[in-house]
Amino acid sequence: MGAFEYTAVDAGGKERKGILEGDTARQVRQLLRDRQLLPLTVTEIAEREASRQQSFTLRPTMSANDLALVTRQLATLVQSALPLEEALLAVSEQTESPRVKSVLIGVRSKVMEGHTLADGFADFPKAFPEIYRATVSAGEQSGHLDAVLERLADYTEGRQVLRQKIQHAMIYPVVLTALALLIVSGMLVYVVPKVVGVFSNSGRELPGLTVFLIALSDFMREYGLLLVAALIAAGFAARRALRHPGPRRWRDALLLRIPLVAKLVRGSNTARFTRTLSILTGSGVPVLEALRISAEVVTNVPMREAVEAAATRVREGAPIGKSLAVGGYFPPLCVHLISSGEASGELETMLTRAATNQEREMDGLIAALLGILEPALIVTMGVIVLVIVLAILLPIFELNQLAG
Repeated sequence: MGAFEYTAVDAGGKERKGILEGDTARQVRQLLRDRQLLPLTVTEIAEREASRQQSFTLRPTMSANDLALVTRQLATLVQSALPLEEALLAVSEQTESPRVKSVLIGVRSKVMEGHTLADGFADFPKAFPEIYRATVSAGEQSGHLDAVLERLADYTEGRQVLRQKIQHAMIYPVVLTALALLIVSGMLVYVVPKVVGVFSNSGRELPGLTVFLIALSDFMREYGLLLVAALIAAGFAARRALRHPGPRRWRDALLLRIPLVAKLVRGSNTARFTRTLSILTGSGVPVLEALRISAEVVTNVPMREAVEAAATRVREGAPIGKSLAVGGYFPPLCVHLISSGEASGELETMLTRAATNQEREMDGLIAALLGILEPALIVTMGVIVLVIVLAILLPIFELNQLAG
């Protein structure tokens, strides 16, 4: 039995949409006719989501916030000994998002056909990442699905909290930067030409700063829109180029050479990698499979290649800690903790500790950078305005001296 999304028209000509379960699309159409509804479209949810993943869309199937909420609700219901199909139905009825509801109904239909929960999630790979599916599969195989879902709920909620924290912290700097650019551009395009034009028509030699400001103002008025269009085009071109492995690897390697940026990139990817590996190993996923999946969450290409090379060494019998140390990308403390965990048999605990240390360090570094960024933006804005004011006042001072 599958889940089908339908669009139908009732006797009054009003369009209705919903979800029905049935063996085939023909059966669903007959069910709609039995309800005095004229079916217009009947599409299996899994098939529709698969087609969506082949096409470009701005809306994700399930946001990080939705995934965290669904995971927590599902974990709570499963721990309450509620049958899995009833838990999925209850969670789908609680959500307000039609897309999330259709995905959960599709997963439930798969489970009711006799498949595992992980197989149901596999029909919607964009909604449920590979780490999610592998962890659930390991929980089902070990008979501890409730504990694994609880661990996944903590993991997804933690990532969502971190994402929200960074987004909220960036609101003020982004707004301040946008306002500063608008104010400076407005002064250069509208204010400066009217004020400084008086001096340029006087026939006297102007100070160098004033001449530069006039030239910059003329450039902004004549080529400002062209410059903005060129920047937007360059941004789109760069984004398209970064979809290819070569340019993306070059960009990521460059980031690892910039002192402060390298620390941020290494720290964030290390935290993400160790946290994911901890979740997978603690859920019973084999180490080699856990390393392969954990490499996918590493966004920096050279660091991901280092993890993949480490997995190859581990397959040949080398320890995980020493294998990760070969690339030189992971912090020594992280490598030491992993090696200690392997030696003591507490790999999951040490991975969790390494992830916590890295996350704490990243939180402190980001907070410090944002604390410096805000006054730095204000000072920069003040300096720019001061330069504009000086460029306007210098000719006035010279005129006063000549008059004196």
